[in-house]
Amino acid sequence: MQRRDFTKTIFALGALASLQRFRNPNDPIIGHGDFRYKIDTRWCQAIPELYPVKDCHEMAMDRSGRIYMSTNDTRNNILVFDQNGKVLDAFGRMYPGAHGLTLHDENGEEFLYLTDYERNAVFKLNLKGDLIQSFHEPVMTDLYPNKTDFHPTETAIAPNGDVYIADGYGLDYILVYDAKGRFKFHFGGKGTHPGALNNAHGVALDYRKPDQPCVLVSSRADNVLKRFALDGTFLEAIPLPGAYICRPVAHGKAVYFAVLISKLPWDSQSGFLCILDENNKLVSVPGGSDPKALEAERPLYQTVQVFKHPHDVLVDADENLYVSQWNAGGLYPFRLKRVL
Repeated sequence: MQRRDFTKTIFALGALASLQRFRNPNDPIIGHGDFRYKIDTRWCQAIPELYPVKDCHEMAMDRSGRIYMSTNDTRNNILVFDQNGKVLDAFGRMYPGAHGLTLHDENGEEFLYLTDYERNAVFKLNLKGDLIQSFHEPVMTDLYPNKTDFHPTETAIAPNGDVYIADGYGLDYILVYDAKGRFKFHFGGKGTHPGALNNAHGVALDYRKPDQPCVLVSSRADNVLKRFALDGTFLEAIPLPGAYICRPVAHGKAVYFAVLISKLPWDSQSGFLCILDENNKLVSVPGGSDPKALEAERPLYQTVQVFKHPHDVLVDADENLYVSQWNAGGLYPFRLKRVL
């Protein structure tokens, strides 16, 4: 065995020791109802010495099926995989707070929107990693008297090019810019009013009902997913006790999200996934308790330690899931193959 292969094997055996039971052909299936999955902890073929990671934050897929993942390791902030887990490319050395990653098709050309909470900015990159544009705290407003208060964690891009930025580690606003980077308006922010946000970690645009598009925002510290109109008008709060929600992902008729933890402290390793149906009802909790727990007003909780701190969910065309994890000892993403 070559040294590279040997080292890779040792790393996998050591880092995933607690997950050995999922490698057996008779591994249990996680999830509930129509959303059940078999876990593949060995999906990623990255070699740690060549492609190191710290926190594996978020993922996006381009139209050719390549998967992009953000990590705050400045030796390669973006890793690019094929759907078999092989590394195709790596780039980015300037983003110590690389976090949210959104891909958007703009007139046939695709771009990545990368948030960096340490550099207080959002960076628009082409798929080779070249910087195209940057977004900073809004100027000429009284929202940010100190620009270092701006710590963006996520973006969502509207068809008209508007950019919704979640200031999830800053002042908890959702800031909206046009495609040229001009500030338009804001909503959310800290407080006690219905539309207030507490750790506005993730934002997504929801077009599951084309005639009623909305903005989904995770108020993570409150264990709540909130819905807003595109203009920022508050619509609804969806309480999910026990779920510290990361980014919501609308795909097909469902909304998927990683739950970083179910209880404090932040490094409790108590995370799982959640899936809502077209009516925003919880229907599956892969790695966690039965969704009916909410009906009985019981908080959700981890039932099997599949994940440490799941941070994002990517859904492919076959509705398989790819899960990246924060503060997980250098673990690469897992794939969850949907069981029909």
